[in-house]
Amino acid sequence: MGLDFGIVIMYFVIIFAFALTGRQGKNATKEEYFLSNRNLRWYSVAISSIATNINGYQFLGMMGSAYLYGLAQAQLEIDAVQGIFMAAFIFVPLYLQDKVITVTQFIKKRLGDKVALIYTGASLFLLSTVGLGAALFWGAYAAEVVFGEYFSFLSEERVVRAAAILIFLGVFSAIYTYLGGLAAVVKTDLIQFAILLIGGSVITYVAVQHLGGWSNLYHGNYQLKWGDEFVPVDNLMHLHLPSDHPKLPWTFMFGLFLLNINYWCANQTVVQRSIAARSLKEAQIGLMVGGLMKYYMAIIIIIPGIALAGILADNPLSEPDMTFPYLVKEYLGTGMRGIILCALFASLMSTVDSTFNSLATLFSVDIYKEYIKKDATDQEMIRAGRRTILVTLFTGLSMGLILLSYKFADQQSAFTHTLNEIRYYVNCGLVVLICAAVFLVVPKRMLAIAAFFSTVFLQFTFSFWFFPEMNYFVRAMWVILIGFGLIAIPTALNLVKETESNPNNIKAGFKKWKDIFVFASPQIMWAGIGLLLSLVLLHIIFH
Repeated sequence: MGLDFGIVIMYFVIIFAFALTGRQGKNATKEEYFLSNRNLRWYSVAISSIATNINGYQFLGMMGSAYLYGLAQAQLEIDAVQGIFMAAFIFVPLYLQDKVITVTQFIKKRLGDKVALIYTGASLFLLSTVGLGAALFWGAYAAEVVFGEYFSFLSEERVVRAAAILIFLGVFSAIYTYLGGLAAVVKTDLIQFAILLIGGSVITYVAVQHLGGWSNLYHGNYQLKWGDEFVPVDNLMHLHLPSDHPKLPWTFMFGLFLLNINYWCANQTVVQRSIAARSLKEAQIGLMVGGLMKYYMAIIIIIPGIALAGILADNPLSEPDMTFPYLVKEYLGTGMRGIILCALFASLMSTVDSTFNSLATLFSVDIYKEYIKKDATDQEMIRAGRRTILVTLFTGLSMGLILLSYKFADQQSAFTHTLNEIRYYVNCGLVVLICAAVFLVVPKRMLAIAAFFSTVFLQFTFSFWFFPEMNYFVRAMWVILIGFGLIAIPTALNLVKETESNPNNIKAGFKKWKDIFVFASPQIMWAGIGLLLSLVLLHIIFH
């Protein structure tokens, strides 16, 4: 136990020292603070983007879901390649071409001030509450569940221990983000991602070894008893579940495809690294490497859950979310547990620090500079961004503590899907707006506003009145398609009418495919196509 704590203390010392090397001086410009002076290399783009994407939810929630549903859960990881491909070759080239600092600036150019303000307001609200709160909650809760005895000196009450962990990690992440901006975030992400890989790889190796080897994932004579049903474990090695599956029907991939546009192509927290890249080539290489990393992340998050299903076939866990804690407690010794605890902290902090930095960027650039002080200097914008970090630290901690209190009041409660549904009430509208800005020739601005709010109305009506049993990913797909249609169809028809072209040429309102994709070089184009084909191949092999 002493060794484990020593490893954790060393981790925090190294992280803080490394972060301070990126500390910005009094005369730093807004591009130095918010975009690391647009000088990120491809490896920084790749590692920091994926580190931001991983948090405690993957280790606790997704590994537990893999224990139940198998490889189908991996789609939430590997299908990110679709979004990464679109980000690399459609969206990021446009952002770099316009030299924007935030996605909102791009929205403003294409759809006007009012739509841009809605986009910023919705993003700020989501990131400062659900985004920060959920990341802090999952990291603190996972740390307490797995290593609760290590923190017994804090309190005998589990909820108090988890709250203390949550507050400490939130404040610690806010401090170095406040001081160093994106440069500090990216530097710490490099270390944190390395720890994540080590921890995840160890868990995967241990789980597979106790199962009896990789071949037993496919050919083991195991059966998992869940309720009154026995399910062959080799059936867990399929990406596609029946269309009537309550949680992960194969049809959910279509909704996931559209939602990935929001996360990988228009989420300031993720996109900010690509906007800060040294060049389009560096951004695209970084994103492609990030796509390959997502495959490995799927292995270290999903495979341990499937392996444990085989290991405990005759005596299954009572709670799937205990998959990760069980593996750590039963199969890892002193020293290695300390590394795993660091990996949990790294997964939380790499998400939280990126969210703080993006909130600071969005508020200072899109609100402070645009509406509060139009003649603000770079230093004033940085100060406004830093104040944003302090304010959103409070909102994030508050939301995280609320989630903790609900979770400990009802241990069987599952926030994963609930939090996703809350996000999608807003995210669907954001997908509609960014797609209208990118794929339509002359999008109608008032239609864009109406379409955004219609997606919220559609979510409510579909959820509570018309299709309450519909899988929420599938529901999101229909909401996005209908919302986009409300902009696209009238825009296309109006453009046809104004130009007096062929009235049947509905395609007039849409950009041609050759005008959509931008590649830094032929080699990068083929690398991108190869990555996309690898995803198709995985779906075929593991169908």
